Amino acid sequence: MLERRRYRSLPLKRRRAQRRMTRLSGLVMGAVLGSSVLLAAFRTVSGSWRGPMVMAQRPVGQVVNRAEVAQGIRQIQTANGRPVLNPLPIAEEVWTCEVVVIGGTLGGVAAASHAMKTGATTCMIELTPWLGGQISSQGVSAIDESRAMRWRRNFSPSWEAFKTLIRRQPVHLPAWTGLGSPQSVAAVNSCWVGELCFSPRAGATAAEMWLRQAVQSAPESRWATSTAFKGAAFDASGRVVTAVYGVRRIPLDPNYVPTGRLSRELSEWYSWSDSDIYNKIPVRLQPPPGGRMVVIDATDTGELVGWANLPHRTGSDAQSFTGEVNAPPRENPECTQAYTYPFVLATLDDGKASLKELQKIEPAFTKEEHWQEFDLEGFPFFNSSSVFNYRRIVSHATDSGNVNVTRPGEMTLINWNKGNDWHFMDPPLVLTEEDIRLTGQKQDWMGGLSVESLNYGEIHALMFAEWLIDRETTDKLPLTFLMGKDSPLGTQSGLSMVPYIREGRRILGRPAYGQDSFMAVEADLREDMTGGRDFSPTAVALAHYDIDIHGCRYRDWRPSYEAAAASIKEFVVRPLQIPLEAIVPQGVDNVLIGGKSMAVSHIVNGVTRVHYGEWSIGGAAGATAGWLLREGKPADLTPAQIVVTGQMPALQAFLVSQGLRFTW
Repeated sequence: MLERRRYRSLPLKRRRAQRRMTRLSGLVMGAVLGSSVLLAAFRTVSGSWRGPMVMAQRPVGQVVNRAEVAQGIRQIQTANGRPVLNPLPIAEEVWTCEVVVIGGTLGGVAAASHAMKTGATTCMIELTPWLGGQISSQGVSAIDESRAMRWRRNFSPSWEAFKTLIRRQPVHLPAWTGLGSPQSVAAVNSCWVGELCFSPRAGATAAEMWLRQAVQSAPESRWATSTAFKGAAFDASGRVVTAVYGVRRIPLDPNYVPTGRLSRELSEWYSWSDSDIYNKIPVRLQPPPGGRMVVIDATDTGELVGWANLPHRTGSDAQSFTGEVNAPPRENPECTQAYTYPFVLATLDDGKASLKELQKIEPAFTKEEHWQEFDLEGFPFFNSSSVFNYRRIVSHATDSGNVNVTRPGEMTLINWNKGNDWHFMDPPLVLTEEDIRLTGQKQDWMGGLSVESLNYGEIHALMFAEWLIDRETTDKLPLTFLMGKDSPLGTQSGLSMVPYIREGRRILGRPAYGQDSFMAVEADLREDMTGGRDFSPTAVALAHYDIDIHGCRYRDWRPSYEAAAASIKEFVVRPLQIPLEAIVPQGVDNVLIGGKSMAVSHIVNGVTRVHYGEWSIGGAAGATAGWLLREGKPADLTPAQIVVTGQMPALQAFLVSQGLRFTW
């Protein structure tokens, strides 16, 4: 490979040609060496009793049984049971990392920052151009928290400090708002979903600043946005991740703006190859020489879990599997919670220009079929406890007496259940293990999502925006759909860069609390049910919220086997202390979960998926990773060994010292 400075000085065309030749030579060398490497790996693993494929999966215990129906129990892709990337271009950037965080989501930002605060050199990659997940690129920058937790003020110091940082962020406002610019988030914040609603751009900026503060404790750490996860390498046993691979994309146009149509950009974002839009840089993240590395999957869909096929589940769980009172009679792996493409409406008269643009959108089915799904469920759109004021991100007045008043020149995020939620499973969003294999993503990971489903969800959201403007505009409060590079969501379409994904793949945890494969279930949440367990001995995080299930259905109305009957308000929901066993996957020794993919049932996900739950889980994963590297004994202690070696009290004390909280 050319010496780096000389390489970077070459004209773009010569750089591309050089990279193609370098990658081609790497692929040829890989083909020559591949058979001998695989043979050596097979010989090594055949004598190893620690290989992941020799696990005899037994019924998981008194609460969950028949875990063999979960995905990931049987793997035969390679000699060590893990997929192999093909092609695998030679890395143009090699990052040295003690902790690797896959996904700069809200949980990923918490994980990376708390790992860095331990002094561990931490690397993070994020698919989108913005850090923060829910609070930025996914367009849910309206913090939705448990009312009881807000009343008690028993959030972690880490979370409270992060929200304070958000409140201080500047918001640059257009002249038509009638407000001076810039304003702080605090100066324009007035909504009733919670205490803090803000521009998604401010969320992305706060996430970046939060990491910059934390990196002072681990100066060699680094992170990159616009970088897709592509896969990983494992040792011969298949139990230790030895490298993580990604591809970083650099727009050729300095004024590039994401389309806001992920269905059209997904393959481009994940491809190794240069294009007319992007220059691509293959990246390898690896441990220090002679050192070790802990990997945290903080993606919202469990990308590492899905690609490596760690034991996991998707969709709704059958009552016979979980023992949950409100679980459906049959499971449905396709029935993950509905996802949403949020957008921003403003009380602005644009002469119906945005409405005309929306009317040009071709419906996915018929416009009538889309429109019949829309319903404000008795809520007014303006004033009082209204849809507009629910997630309002720019308000003219911030005192409590004005939260129910809507004025010209304001903006709101729209994320509405019977609106831009896409709950149809024709096809399902999250690809199954079989779909991943059939689409070749074991060799060339492309996100593990259905492009067709994404397209339908995008169109449905745009149809909802049209419906709202057509139906709710008044002379005093006209409505405009904000789109383009200067819109709060920073996309051409006006939709969020990626959807708000409530649920993806959920791991099965290690043996704990009477189960061979741990999974928190409904009884662990409900005050009015018996059988709930005390997770305090191994608790690392805390979650509390309504059991809020955004259901699923098929277009032809055949049975969906959703668990919508489980939905209940928070006054009957117990605070959920999340045990360490919920974030430690089976079959691997250096991986933790830092977000929605932890070991919970489909029903419990309805509590843990919101902002504070994700932050709490991510922070716990990051701090635990740092503790393992700096404090755990012996030096090669794995996450699964913390409890059995009696070191849980030491870890819990460390989490508290890190500004985290797992008690009510």
